[in-house]
Amino acid sequence: MQDMELLLERLIKHETDFVIVGGFAAVAYGVTLVTQDIDICFLFSSDNLLRLQQALKNLNPVHRMTPKRLPLELTAENCKGLKNLYLSTDWGQIDCLGQIKGIGGYEDVVRQSDEIELDVGTCRILTIQALIEAKMAMNRPRDRETVLQLTAIKEKMPAL
Repeated sequence: MQDMELLLERLIKHETDFVIVGGFAAVAYGVTLVTQDIDICFLFSSDNLLRLQQALKNLNPVHRMTPKRLPLELTAENCKGLKNLYLSTDWGQIDCLGQIKGIGGYEDVVRQSDEIELDVGTCRILTIQALIEAKMAMNRPRDRETVLQLTAIKEKMPAL
């Protein structure tokens, strides 16, 4: 988990535009399941992608969904048309997603997120209700368990 926080710190320091979603967000709310990666909804602009590449510099980022695990080598030109990036780094895996099932694209996700202060800096995280909706839309066994835990946590949260 520490390496994942260090990955987040790099993204924050390089001013990338992202929202934490998925298992890492669930753990931040108190879910007890283990996650092996960081899922973020990412603004897929050339500038933001190049900031991501700079943030991951010297962590040997590779495309983990390609057979040859090609290194991340972004240019302003080849950034066009990217919608998702699934990367492995020396510090762990990071999934950069252009859309979140049940929520929508980056702007929709931002509207359904809150700013949080982590030890490593300030960033955005999907609200607990939006995270429940996204996990329900995914509907995998681990998502169903996450929904159960998130719902119980939400019920114990003070009303705003």
